[in-house]
Amino acid sequence: MKTTFRSRILASYIFLIAVPLILLGAVYYRTSLQVVTEQAQRNVYEIVKKNNALMDTKLGIIEQNSLALFVDKDLFRVFSKLDPSNEADIFDADRQVSSVLSKYFTLNEDVYAYQLWTSYFTFGQMLPQGDPTRSDVYRKAQEAGGKIVWYPTYDFVDMFDQPYLQEGKLDFRHLFSATRYLDFSYLNNTTLEKMPPGVERPVLTISFKLEALRSLYEESFPENSRYLVMNADYQVVASSDPGKVAQQYKEPWLEQVQQENSGTLRMTLDGEAVIVCFDRSSVTGWISVVWTPESTLVSSLVPVIRTSSLLMVVVMGILAMVFAYFMADRITNPIKKLLGAMRSVGGGDFQTQVAYHSNDEFGILLHRFNRMNEQIRLLVTENYEIKLREQEAEIQALSMQMNPHFLYNTLNVMNWTAIENGQKELSKMLVCLSNMLHYTSRKDWGAVHLSEETEWMSNYFYIMGARFEDKFTVSYEIDPRLYEYKVPRLLFQPFVENAILHGFDQMETGGVIHIRGWIEGDTRHYEIADNGRGMSGDTVHAILYEESSSIGIKNMIARIQLMYGGEYGISISSASGAGTSVLIRLPLHPQN
Repeated sequence: MKTTFRSRILASYIFLIAVPLILLGAVYYRTSLQVVTEQAQRNVYEIVKKNNALMDTKLGIIEQNSLALFVDKDLFRVFSKLDPSNEADIFDADRQVSSVLSKYFTLNEDVYAYQLWTSYFTFGQMLPQGDPTRSDVYRKAQEAGGKIVWYPTYDFVDMFDQPYLQEGKLDFRHLFSATRYLDFSYLNNTTLEKMPPGVERPVLTISFKLEALRSLYEESFPENSRYLVMNADYQVVASSDPGKVAQQYKEPWLEQVQQENSGTLRMTLDGEAVIVCFDRSSVTGWISVVWTPESTLVSSLVPVIRTSSLLMVVVMGILAMVFAYFMADRITNPIKKLLGAMRSVGGGDFQTQVAYHSNDEFGILLHRFNRMNEQIRLLVTENYEIKLREQEAEIQALSMQMNPHFLYNTLNVMNWTAIENGQKELSKMLVCLSNMLHYTSRKDWGAVHLSEETEWMSNYFYIMGARFEDKFTVSYEIDPRLYEYKVPRLLFQPFVENAILHGFDQMETGGVIHIRGWIEGDTRHYEIADNGRGMSGDTVHAILYEESSSIGIKNMIARIQLMYGGEYGISISSASGAGTSVLIRLPLHPQN
């Protein structure tokens, strides 16, 4: 029967693991290819966004610096007082303006030229521009009325109508510019001063060479990728195809790109599957588009994926056989151990523990069996101890009952003798002693009402007070609700006795015992505190956890835990010279 079960398990594992490997290999190959493609797509898209962010950071600084020129005090004074007809004034102004502009723009390595254009002079760096105020760049700045205009890449020769430069090799043949109409103002104390109405306002033009964009894109994308940067009017700012620069390039697929602003697409261009990634600049409003053939992204990984898929199928097939063989043992062996342990427990051996070395379902099963067996053993032991405690209590009760009628009669005779001799104090002590003996000699050693316990304590304190000549006083602070509940008999006796005999042994007078009781949540708290000489931490530890002479305290701790459970008991707080506080915790049971 065991052989048949094991064979079935072995066959099941071989079938369930080995057969699907072919399908798993195919799915793995296709999924890996898809994952690699998608990851490459995300990477290219992130590069496009980072390039845009980098360029936006650089151009954003230019835009912020250009705003600062509106309130530049030096430029305000220069253009407010400048006489355009005085050539000497113009050259002096050019020197001052160039100095101001250099503070704002020379540190940016992408800036090729910075100028202020007027109809009578070009301030700043000189370029063969003729009259720049006749250019479309100047016109756009005038129309914007102070807003910055990012003018896309243009042909320098065509923009400034300089045909004689057509055949020359110019490093500034293709530029793109940021331009802004400047209406200077100046805050003089609390008064805002503006330029006089008749003074011509200049146009700021910051020019960049096309290489500032070209280097950023050509060095960061995969091989065979193509890119395009254009404005909202499809004017090409930069492109991997130099022939498209400064031209209008409008294709149907670019309309979707312009509408979505940022994202990725998969499409077929010129018969080739490509991944298109695009993102719009938040500074210039230009959109950057990069498209990469899918074959380029995964060509180097296809052989690796194919080889790894085949290798995975072979390795997993071998592992499936080995795994199936050992798995059959792992299933049957724990069952055998469990059956053997159950036979031992059935024979009365509750010490039996099954060894396990895993955290799977079988390990949990064996662990639960061990815990169950341990709980049974503890229950048997606890029940045995309870029986022993009950027998000890009965023996103690019997020993204390040594002819109680004889004791009571004797104490009664002594009491009447004391009364006849006028010894009222002695008579009261005898009555207290008689009550105490009657309380402790009762056969029932179960719980008693708190009122009975406090009455016994009153008798005890009267006798001890007489013995020690009023060395101490006692006070009570007990919640009236606690009198509805029962407590173990002689609950306080070991602790008050310890306070009187040991805590006050070095005192002549002034000893105080304070007994408190209160309810907190589902727990009753009783505290016996004294102002005696206290105990060291080692003494407290010995009383609670080690063999010591405090048999009464240890017995009371054992009785509480047997009656109510291990979470209840006694704690002692004390320090030499600082008194002692004993805290007793009992559950809040309903009245019996």
